Amino acid sequence: MSDFEIRTLATDEHRAASDLFRGTVHFPPADDTEWERSARAYQPGGAIGAFDPEFVGTARFFDAELTVPGGARLPMAGVTSVGVRADRTRRGILRALMTAQLEDFAARGVVFANLLASEAGIYGRFGYGLATRCRTYAVDRYRARLRPDVPAGGEIELLEIDRAFEVCPGVYDRLRHRPGGMTRPEVLWRLYETQARRRTQPMKTVVHHGPDGPDGFVRYFVEGGHGQSKLEVTDLFAGSPAAFAGLWRFLLGVDLVDRVVAEERALDEPIELLLADHRHASVERVADEHWIRLVDVPKALAARSYGHADAVVLEVADPLLPGNSGAYRVTSDGAERTDEPAALRLDVTTLAMAYFGTWRVSALADAGRIEVHDPAAPAAADVLFGTRVASWSGTYF
Repeated sequence: MSDFEIRTLATDEHRAASDLFRGTVHFPPADDTEWERSARAYQPGGAIGAFDPEFVGTARFFDAELTVPGGARLPMAGVTSVGVRADRTRRGILRALMTAQLEDFAARGVVFANLLASEAGIYGRFGYGLATRCRTYAVDRYRARLRPDVPAGGEIELLEIDRAFEVCPGVYDRLRHRPGGMTRPEVLWRLYETQARRRTQPMKTVVHHGPDGPDGFVRYFVEGGHGQSKLEVTDLFAGSPAAFAGLWRFLLGVDLVDRVVAEERALDEPIELLLADHRHASVERVADEHWIRLVDVPKALAARSYGHADAVVLEVADPLLPGNSGAYRVTSDGAERTDEPAALRLDVTTLAMAYFGTWRVSALADAGRIEVHDPAAPAAADVLFGTRVASWSGTYF
């Protein structure tokens, strides 16, 4: 392994970090205009670098909060722009970056780390588990019709781009989020604005106004020619069934569009139930969404709600943050450390997969990811960790 240093980057080093990361994903460096916008998406003190002695690797984060089953919000770090220069890979630099970052999160009281993985085989090594999934679906704009009993009401307003980024953050903040949902700090909205302004197709934003004010929005763009035109939904959040239906009523009424494609939506989003013929909506793919790391296992387990089932004792192994390792008794009333013998043994990566209810504990056990010492425990844990709705974030970074 090469000798290298890991340290926090100064603000005047952020552009070099951006260029390094873009190189690892085969993008050219940002030009001056693009960097002027992109620089605003860097949280001060949020980027680290590896030096060998040249600058050879980087990772950054932003602070936010994550909603867990039951509705509690806990401190979260959104991890992004992780990359190692091509001539320095497979020398331990990525592991050093990720370990240093996790140790910093733990010292600062961050409970969760969260990322979107470019490659599925990388981040499980560092305790990140695939915690939420999503689906992309398409609706035939010419054939799809809403059922007559679909909720109605409210008004629709089309916003110009400047106004959209004034209004949408406040609307988003007021909405109740699913498990897996996260707050969006200013640096994230700056990123979205930068992306919207550099698009060749103009980004459109529509806000739904309910009886108590704005209660939902959708951001989209249209591409393609006649007969093959596609309206692509990139961001849609609704605070009520009427808002969700109202936004879709608008989308299905946009002229000169053949298909409406909703990217990376919740697995149980009820678009088919709105339509008179559900076959006019089709699923194009199911994919990974957020990979989540429990940085503070005791706080994470204590914060969420649980279903009603017999108690289960989990023994968790966490090689990178050994303070998390140990046994936890999980009941319908909560979770705490215990000296009782374990019914189930698993690592912190697998715990993240079960924590948001996306994967049933019994399925993880059947796949060999969980060691079972009490045959009744997987079924009980399925109920304890189950969620009423599919966990989902809907936030890209």
